[in-house]
Amino acid sequence: MNSDFLTNALIATSLILVLVGAAVVVFTRRPSKQAVALSVYGILLSIFFVTLQAPDVALSQVAIGTAVVPLIVVLSIHKIGSIRGEARSEADAGQEAERP
Repeated sequence: MNSDFLTNALIATSLILVLVGAAVVVFTRRPSKQAVALSVYGILLSIFFVTLQAPDVALSQVAIGTAVVPLIVVLSIHKIGSIRGEARSEADAGQEAERP
């Protein structure tokens, strides 16, 4: 009976941490900070899966959710920033060429 209580308390605690982590990811404004929050959220999910005795799912979450997805988000942010910078420089060059 005491073991069941401890198990349920551990599951409830990890679930609360996952819920708080999800809220942090959703309410983070800057995409770069959101990628870091997403990585931390992946770790929290991994802990939650381990408490539910699903180590295979936890290992997949560590590999994909903690490393690959945030990396893709950061690379996408960098690529979008470079595309916007190129567009601004082309627009500035076009405006200067139109001036007499």
